[in-house]
Amino acid sequence: MDLSQARFNMVEQQVRPWEVLDQAVLDAMLEVPREHFVPAAYRRLAYSDIRIPLGFGASMFAPKWGGRLLQALAPAKHERALEIGTGSGYLSALLARLCGAVISVDIQPQFVEDATRKLRAIGAENVHCVAGDALEGWASEAPYDLIAVTASSPARRPAIEAQLAPGGRLFIVTGTAPAMEARLITREGDRYLEESLFELELEPLRGAETPPRFQF
Repeated sequence: MDLSQARFNMVEQQVRPWEVLDQAVLDAMLEVPREHFVPAAYRRLAYSDIRIPLGFGASMFAPKWGGRLLQALAPAKHERALEIGTGSGYLSALLARLCGAVISVDIQPQFVEDATRKLRAIGAENVHCVAGDALEGWASEAPYDLIAVTASSPARRPAIEAQLAPGGRLFIVTGTAPAMEARLITREGDRYLEESLFELELEPLRGAETPPRFQF
């Protein structure tokens, strides 16, 4: 399998047609070896237009979702990012190419351990992965220019939004299945502007699951 060609095809046939036109984002996706972050059992599917299971009830974003997330956040080299949900470490690696420093937090220690090893192997030294519960953000390192939440929440999370620096941007998926929507929240002073991006369905943040409805 020609992985370089598969990576090119992913960008040109999946990501770009999904209106991801930011060249810095496309270049990062061409450079980072996605197969390096995919579980061994799914490596042949690394560049497929699917969500790949990671275990512990989590999965990797479809490539086009990651591209839209990055384009919406518009990272700059001088900016600091918080990633809530390290998962495979692939999005962490892309963020590392596009901004100055990344703090990535995951409640599952195994993800943190595996991602740290893989990120170091490709030279992504500006990512610090931490095991912890970031349901309400990671206030000890705030404020952040960018925050990417890679799991869903039934509603917006004000505690996370408050950790944005002025001009900061937050990507979050809100709602409950099957009606979920990716949103971009931008902080302007004391105001938080909201923009709807696209529909998708995503696993919930641990602790943010919607309680089951009573049936009579």
